Amino acid sequence: MPFLKTLGKGAAVSVVAVLSAGTVFLNTSPQLGGLPTAAQQLAYQRTGHVLDGKFVNLQPTELHTGGGGLGAILWRKLTEKTPNKIPAVALPMQLLDSLALTRLPAEQVRVTWLGHSASLLELAGQKLLLDPMLSVEMGPVSWATPKRYNQQLVVRPEQLPALDGVLISHDHYDHLDYETIRRLRQKVKCFYVPLGVGAHLRAWGVEETRIRELNWGDSVRLPGLTIISTPTRHFSGRGLTNQNSTFWSSWVLKTSHHRLFYSGDGGYGPHFQAIGRRYGPFNLALMECGQYDRLWTNIHLLPEQSVQAALDVQAQVMLPVHWGAFAEANHPWNEPVERATAAAARQHLVLTTPKLGQPVVLGQPLPQQPWWRAPELSSQHPE
Repeated sequence: MPFLKTLGKGAAVSVVAVLSAGTVFLNTSPQLGGLPTAAQQLAYQRTGHVLDGKFVNLQPTELHTGGGGLGAILWRKLTEKTPNKIPAVALPMQLLDSLALTRLPAEQVRVTWLGHSASLLELAGQKLLLDPMLSVEMGPVSWATPKRYNQQLVVRPEQLPALDGVLISHDHYDHLDYETIRRLRQKVKCFYVPLGVGAHLRAWGVEETRIRELNWGDSVRLPGLTIISTPTRHFSGRGLTNQNSTFWSSWVLKTSHHRLFYSGDGGYGPHFQAIGRRYGPFNLALMECGQYDRLWTNIHLLPEQSVQAALDVQAQVMLPVHWGAFAEANHPWNEPVERATAAAARQHLVLTTPKLGQPVVLGQPLPQQPWWRAPELSSQHPE
């Protein structure tokens, strides 16, 4: 019928127009960041971690598992309803203030989880911020990305003290946030990032002299502290055309008395044991634990794998991160920590589970309350 044909053509034109407008927006938004120069790309070719112009993992890694590829992922996001996917009320948190952020004695270590993977590390007299996603909204099109559980943050970028360093694990929007970088860039001595990620920072006004790009195995020495880039199994990209144009990393931090490990994002693999043999044991490991799915099992850890990876790196204590802020996968919001708690008990691994903003101080009693089980946080309504 002519009417239906006209309607169909109109719908098709509308879809094309929306996609075209979205593509233009994504390719022009400052959130997209920058691209490595031709000279830098040539240098990256010599690292042994680039194939056909793209960074690769140590072992073959198919991004989409379980069949169906990207289409299956999008379909599940649109159609699958998961009970308790987001908490019924805001998560409890301990707000940071100027007293809490005073500089510690050099021999003391304090780690404060800020939500998702963002964490403030204080050791050897240094203040370091991991993967600072300190915005309520994520990415250039916030209507298409998960909303933060809490509309109030533990700490705003403007409230942070001067930082000796910011460490970025990779350039995805939930780990490298444009608005956060823009708001704290002037108070950071140096940004330590994987190869290529410096292009985003330069596009956002960070001076070249305050950016250090590291390959796996590279290290930086600060007073009393060594920072080392180590492998992980993931991927990168902030737009439609720049996937794997930048690298990804986990991080080792060593002082004369303490060692910390941060996994960044990534699937399970033999690299964890290799890190443990070379750099362990670790007093504390901040391990990715959340946003997993059968459709991307190679690039994110299941909770049981998070525990095993912590054991592999020879961690004495594990702090689960990459949860407690956004629902990026179809599992209940508190399932990661529940499964990790059970696995840690079976494997005799000490787990610390602070509330947002609650400090973990090495050598003092660890936060271990199961606060996520509070009845008021649970909602059985599917999201």
